[in-house]
Amino acid sequence: MVLEKNKGSERLYATGRRKESSARVWLKRGSGSIVVNSKPLEEYFVRPVLRVIINQPFAITNTSGQYDVFCTVKGGGTSGQAGAIMHGITRALDVADPNLHSTLSSAGLLTRDSRTVERKKPGRKKARKRFQFSKR
Repeated sequence: MVLEKNKGSERLYATGRRKESSARVWLKRGSGSIVVNSKPLEEYFVRPVLRVIINQPFAITNTSGQYDVFCTVKGGGTSGQAGAIMHGITRALDVADPNLHSTLSSAGLLTRDSRTVERKKPGRKKARKRFQFSKR
């Protein structure tokens, strides 16, 4: 979480992670546009549920339309990438306004979701699923 000053404009940087995804997020005062990997949000995330997840920190803190978001995300699938962007936006908002910390933490957005996929075990179909048992 870094505060950068470039040519008179301040940008906030934060990193968000979820599953195998990692997002680098820059926040800047603006009109509320969100750009993901050089594409508009609606073009990159087609499913509306994922767009709701990304906008969750803004909805909870009543800061919708106040910040422009530019982010690069890689790894994992679309759901993990949306969660990583949400985590990055939350951490950047926390740096931007320390008064929002209690609101964001009580909503559980500041905590990194550390759940990952369980590894496949030998002698099984998946991590827990087994092959059909035959007694005879």
